[in-house]
Amino acid sequence: MQLDGNKAERAVRQRAYELAESGRFDAARGVERALIGEGWPNAAKVMRSSFVHQAVEERCRSARNKAH
Repeated sequence: MQLDGNKAERAVRQRAYELAESGRFDAARGVERALIGEGWPNAAKVMRSSFVHQAVEERCRSARNKAH
């Protein structure tokens, strides 16, 4: 069962990174809201990880810098 949980969390992380790299979000909180809106039930749990949060923030910042 743990393996299924890990797969689900990996899927949420991957989607969060895709959203962050899209350039549509200024910060991790916006990405988290988008994930919840898309129906990812464990989005808040995954985004609570400091590693994931920081990686999403960095990707949002990088995407914003590329846009300017």
